[in-house]
Amino acid sequence: MSNLQTADIGLGQTILRRAAISPEKPALTFEGVTQSFAELGDRVRRMAALLRAGGVSAGDRVGYIGLNHPVFLEMLYACGCLGAVFVPLNFRLTGPEMRFIANDAGISVMVADSMLRPLVDSERDSLQCSRYITAEADADNWEPLEPLMAAATPIEASEKVDGDDVAFIMYTSGTTGLPKGAMLTHGNVFWNSINVCFGEDGLSGTTLTCAPLFHIGGLNVTTLLSLGKGVEVVLLRSFDAGEVLSLIEKHSVTTMFGAPTMFLMMVQDESFATRDLSSIVTLTCGGAPVPVPLIKTYGERGINFCQGYGLTETAPFASLLASDLAMVKVGSAGKAPMFTEVRIVDENNNPVAAGVHGEVCIKGPNVMKGYWNREDATAEAIDTQGWFHSGDIGYLDDEDFLFLCDRVKDMVISGGENVYPAEVESILYGHPSILEVAVIGLPDDKWGEAVTAIAVLEEGAELTLEGLRDFAGESLARYKLPSQLRFIDILPRNPAGKVQKFKLKEQFDI
Repeated sequence: MSNLQTADIGLGQTILRRAAISPEKPALTFEGVTQSFAELGDRVRRMAALLRAGGVSAGDRVGYIGLNHPVFLEMLYACGCLGAVFVPLNFRLTGPEMRFIANDAGISVMVADSMLRPLVDSERDSLQCSRYITAEADADNWEPLEPLMAAATPIEASEKVDGDDVAFIMYTSGTTGLPKGAMLTHGNVFWNSINVCFGEDGLSGTTLTCAPLFHIGGLNVTTLLSLGKGVEVVLLRSFDAGEVLSLIEKHSVTTMFGAPTMFLMMVQDESFATRDLSSIVTLTCGGAPVPVPLIKTYGERGINFCQGYGLTETAPFASLLASDLAMVKVGSAGKAPMFTEVRIVDENNNPVAAGVHGEVCIKGPNVMKGYWNREDATAEAIDTQGWFHSGDIGYLDDEDFLFLCDRVKDMVISGGENVYPAEVESILYGHPSILEVAVIGLPDDKWGEAVTAIAVLEEGAELTLEGLRDFAGESLARYKLPSQLRFIDILPRNPAGKVQKFKLKEQFDI
């Protein structure tokens, strides 16, 4: 990609140039404290200096686990300044899940907030990290960040990176139970931003970030683009519907990203009717289509939705549905953005005609470099022509609008989180009462889909949902735990022995 431009499009250089161009403008507001772009730039330079002093250089991996916090972004940009690779970790992970990712990525420096330090400590003897830094209050056996920052001499300039250099690795749950790290480059981030700017760009006032930053949606739909453009970001540690509504009013927020569940919870909050939301220009939604009643509810307040489809591997946007088409193309995920292509292929990887169902494939400069240390998985996902195979089933209508129908890999999207049944099933099979089990997603008004366990019990055995969740909760993050439990005498299978999950969905979707 480096042959496409001569400018340094690296994340580190981008934020330092923004700090030079807009030094006095507000950059980040967090828990009542606002940083200017000059202050943010200084902290990024200091963060880069202390990492470099600790031996971090180009290609080294630095991890962060915690709720949303300015340190997350400062660390990401600092890694960009050094050519190092940032690895954000899902704060909902269990200790063993976190340990696998940290060691798989080869994280050398681990940064954690106060809430997540105990999780790291529980697995510390098995981690390969050489340095542990606490982002907030002091703690035994952790280096405190702020004294290190105060003592650091800011770096003078960012190291030049190539567009193909990896900026961060985001881990997604794998169908085999082992997460895969999607390598997203500086170029991927840049071209995703260009796609948004050439599409429906409502980033001109103030952005509210309340979705988790470890998720591609929370990080790269609005947050990084906003900061790059010099737009203030109001950062919330975690989503709370009432607080979100309050901050929109207080800071005259113009846009935010969220999953449909989040926007539904805002409507259900008692303060929704009385809050002044007139500053909102566009709400950006991903993870699942926005229900029509929800579009209408916000429309009555003069608020439009920009919907999109994407994956971690596509950084994320693969398609965008402009807000003025939300009611015209109900159910559609929109069209491919300016510099990205989408096509539908059959089982032989041949493009199909309009209206014909097939696998959704994406191609463009926003598609990941590949999976970390997984050449086999990369080759399976990205074909020889450069098309990324999403595993999602959909079709294009005669106007090239994308409609999603199902998922090849049976992924469940619950509350905006991706849950892979194979991973959950591997744990549930360890329960002594379970003979066989299949995990599917069933429609849920609040979460979009409910993680549902369909179980065949051992003869004479009994099982409750609470008991199953208690058992699985030792190994799985809470969002992966079944929220529904159904029973069946025998699982339907095809001649090859594979469970026919579509039949289970037909039987239990009542």
